[in-house]
Amino acid sequence: MLKALNWRYATKSFDDKKLLPEEKILNLKRAFNLTPTSYGLQPLKLVVLSDKTVQEKLYKASFNQEQVKTASHVFVLCVEKNIDQLFIENHFELVKQTRRTPDEVLKPFRDFLIEDFSKKNSKQLKEWATNQAYLAIGNMLTVCALEKVDACPMEGFDAKSYASILGLNTSKIEPVLVMPVGYRAQNDEFSKFKKVRRPLEDVIIEINN
Repeated sequence: MLKALNWRYATKSFDDKKLLPEEKILNLKRAFNLTPTSYGLQPLKLVVLSDKTVQEKLYKASFNQEQVKTASHVFVLCVEKNIDQLFIENHFELVKQTRRTPDEVLKPFRDFLIEDFSKKNSKQLKEWATNQAYLAIGNMLTVCALEKVDACPMEGFDAKSYASILGLNTSKIEPVLVMPVGYRAQNDEFSKFKKVRRPLEDVIIEINN
């Protein structure tokens, strides 16, 4: 695991002649779906793109960051915008069907969440959902490292342009993170740089008996 994490880096240029096999893409989709989220609500959608014409358009909406157009695939992580009573009820219905949990057991927690989320405004809901997207992209980056798939997590892009280019229904979902994936280009100088991290003793606080 640690060897894989040391191998990975934020890839700046991909070999645009090499495509990821579908099995690796499927594993990344599964990693996204298996990501732990707050309350298990999964307020996320994942757009999976492998179209060079569209990627060229996204490149311009990504402040000309090359990895978007040279990647084998581009993952766009989106947050749900309608995290309301129906959304929560649908989640608990899925729990009920999957685990055969009696409704009377689920009701107190379901009612608590409905009340709690009803108090949040749209900005607070987006912030909460975006935090879950960061959990997902972290999970996916780890799987990329284990699968020897190169990737680059990105925040720098025009979300409105992305939504327009991808034809997303912005009343329902909003792009918040982007992750191009593929195989690093041989001339990507960043692949040769040593990883820079603070010493372990500077970032770890231990509290012992």
